[in-house]
Amino acid sequence: MNSSEFRQSFLDFFKSKAHEIVPSAPLLPTAPNLLFTNAGMNQFIPYFLGERTPTATRVADTQKCIRAGGKHNDLEDVGFDTYHHTFFEMLGNWSFGDYFKQEALTWSWELLTQVWKIPPERLYATVYKPDPGDPAEADLEALEIWKSIFHEAGLDPAVHVIQCGKKDNFWMMGDTGPCGPCSEIHIDCTEKGDTKGSLVNQDSAWCMEIWNNVFIQFNATPEGSYEPLPAKHVDTGMGFERVAGVAATTDQFTRFGELPSNYNSDLFTDIFKVLTQMSGHPYGATLPESGQGLSETELKDCAFRVVADHLRCLSTAIADGILPGNEGRNYVIRRILRRAVLWAERAGLEKGSLASIVPSVIEKLGPVFPELQQQQEIIEKVIASEESAFNRTLDRGIQLLERAFEDHPGEIPGEKAFELYDTYGFPLDLTQLMAREKGHTVDEAGFAAEMEKQRQRARAAQKKEDILVQKDAEAGTIQTQFVGFEPANLTDFSTTITKSLSLEEKHYLVLAETPFYAEMGGQLGDTGTISTDDTSYTVIDTVKDSSGQILHQVKESLDAASLDGTAVTVSVDVVRRQAIQRNHTATHILNWALREVLGNHIRQAGSLVAPEYLRFDFSHFEAVTSEQLATIEAMVNERIIRNDAVAWYEIPYDQKPDDVVAVFGEKYGDEVRVVDIGAEADVSTNYRLMHRASPGYSAELCGGTHVLATGEIGSLKIVSESSISAGTRRIEAVVGAPAFNLFQRDHNQIVRLGQLLSCPPDEVETRLQSTLKDKADLEKRLKASEQKGVAALAGDLKNNAISGGDLSWVVEVVKVSSPNDLRGLGAQVQKSVGPGVVILGATFGDKVTLVALCTSEANAAGIQAGQLIRDLTSKLDGKGGGKPDFAMGGGKAVDKLPEVLRQYKKSISSS
Repeated sequence: MNSSEFRQSFLDFFKSKAHEIVPSAPLLPTAPNLLFTNAGMNQFIPYFLGERTPTATRVADTQKCIRAGGKHNDLEDVGFDTYHHTFFEMLGNWSFGDYFKQEALTWSWELLTQVWKIPPERLYATVYKPDPGDPAEADLEALEIWKSIFHEAGLDPAVHVIQCGKKDNFWMMGDTGPCGPCSEIHIDCTEKGDTKGSLVNQDSAWCMEIWNNVFIQFNATPEGSYEPLPAKHVDTGMGFERVAGVAATTDQFTRFGELPSNYNSDLFTDIFKVLTQMSGHPYGATLPESGQGLSETELKDCAFRVVADHLRCLSTAIADGILPGNEGRNYVIRRILRRAVLWAERAGLEKGSLASIVPSVIEKLGPVFPELQQQQEIIEKVIASEESAFNRTLDRGIQLLERAFEDHPGEIPGEKAFELYDTYGFPLDLTQLMAREKGHTVDEAGFAAEMEKQRQRARAAQKKEDILVQKDAEAGTIQTQFVGFEPANLTDFSTTITKSLSLEEKHYLVLAETPFYAEMGGQLGDTGTISTDDTSYTVIDTVKDSSGQILHQVKESLDAASLDGTAVTVSVDVVRRQAIQRNHTATHILNWALREVLGNHIRQAGSLVAPEYLRFDFSHFEAVTSEQLATIEAMVNERIIRNDAVAWYEIPYDQKPDDVVAVFGEKYGDEVRVVDIGAEADVSTNYRLMHRASPGYSAELCGGTHVLATGEIGSLKIVSESSISAGTRRIEAVVGAPAFNLFQRDHNQIVRLGQLLSCPPDEVETRLQSTLKDKADLEKRLKASEQKGVAALAGDLKNNAISGGDLSWVVEVVKVSSPNDLRGLGAQVQKSVGPGVVILGATFGDKVTLVALCTSEANAAGIQAGQLIRDLTSKLDGKGGGKPDFAMGGGKAVDKLPEVLRQYKKSISSS
């Protein structure tokens, strides 16, 4: 079987066991504290935490994963061994409160030995047995299951079942949250296969883990206890590249004795064929004994592995909207790309050739991850653009390294190696390689110290949160019911105050029900009034706390004892809410138009929906052109004019249609609200869709408030497009009345310009271009005239030269247009007078400028321009200086300039 057939056989096997085959989650995770999706279980965390209910209790998949940066970082090891990768696939099967250890382990054995025909005697299983201080009890259930399996296979369980501690056989999501014992399956790939388990968990490339069954049965609390979960789950993971590599190395598990390599499978060898064609070097599959003293073949083979691995990583990341940038995960992707560029040169590839390798990557991965095929053009553009930009800085990095060789003979300091790594993208391994070629070493300890400092800075800045399983009995607070989607509830709505509180000099009221929208998802909170029988409170903001209570911040101070339980009438500032809604719906249409024009790689990176304007941040690798902005703006306004219905419906998160856009990083519960623009909707239900018979063009998960039809927006005008960070762009726009005011202002300006230019408004641009051209011509002629005048003036100044010693001196006050012209005039005079000194002064407004020029003969006589200027400007309430042959300075005493130069000229004549 080739790699695709292996992957499919895994999925088919678990489909036959009543598992639903689900697609891979994106590499941009929704789980807390992660840079990338780095394990198969990431997308199922909400099920383990009780935040969502799974639609199927048995699922299987192949999950895209990246481990580069953060806790799991394999980047610097890639290329130097047989098994490290930045990107890999994790095959997995899952049970959410359904089957448990018996079925999971039995099916693992069945697939490996009966379907894939791995010799049973080469397999070993590990189970959990706590060491002193480790959590929970020994996993005797898994131990007995494995004993039975190996016994039935005619193998000795005492040899093939190994008990290990927490380090190898207890899985935790984090410091807190779901956890439990695991059972790993290892394969012995030695020639005879008779190691009797002695290589298990010994970091031997000859005996490796190929499958891990995790039994999630505990919840780790912040207090350090491990409580049994109400529902037990199974989470298994098999490194696809690893099992495909073992199968390829062993000729489908029939011929052992060659060291297994993940890079032996067609996942990589097909890419190596392309690299061979491009570089002229065949892949030799050699491995260096260490990172030092690589032969030419070993160097090329390492480079092939790095380039193939990194391009797989880059292609899948970019397809999921993770673009190279300067912060967080985007910076990691940029470093991976730069490492690929540097190693591509070592592989013998021409500069700028990485993007041309992408098709071979997509050929292997595209059929199972179709987003790669859909985004191929964007992937190639991003990689080509980044490579070109990096190549422009690469020469500076190499120059820095060359200077380091000169300044630090013998050993490059760790600080300098880290500067190369952090600023110029030089990975440590490549710096070491280049240093060895020059007979140098690199201070690895110093580099590691600088790297640790950076990690500490990153940890200090990283947003952390405890991962906890939700319990039904938790939280004595009651979530506030929001009733603000119904327009009738926005004014004179009757409800009750349930709580009043003051925090940090801010005063809040909590209501049983409220039409006030709490700030969320970029939409600002509502304002308005809350009225009792005798008092009216002004709501200046509305927010939601972590328990789901909606807090109405009021301007007035509160008497907490007298308000709880009070009946009130509330009214939202409807005009403000409507303005916000226009901007919110326009933001959705803008997001749709951006994806239509720029590509499906567009991902929302932030937004602000205010009454006056909207702001939308999105991932994109280059500036949006004026032509693209015009197209986007026209598309948005065309949809506004159509007056499309803005409908909505609620649906279980796991049943949302594929075309519905979700915001990465947002957490969603079991039920989500979809805002669907352009769908067929029933006006009588306030545009709530009972079923989605005809989907619209823009469908997003959104809990915010919107207009009922796009015509309410009026129109949209893009005000600006800019970069807020590498890989992230920002558009600001106005709609409704602010857009009309902007159109009116611009129109009136055009009319006034037409009046000034004596032309109709539609001819202003042409007339202005003509006027500017005439102005440029006049300035050119004026400049030519001034130059003639300067030449004539230079001649006059030469004729006024005086003698002082063996030198000619020109000391005069002149009139010129600018200090730069003064400098030019001085140079012309110096050329004409021969050996000597030129000192010229001129006034510009309330300041005076002096210039002095000395020939070499004047310098030889001890006269220096810098000293002359310092002496003269000191008499003009100023300062200056410069070199011996040329200097400039200035002063404030404009009226003293003629006398100062006259006295200096007189001193020359009398000397």
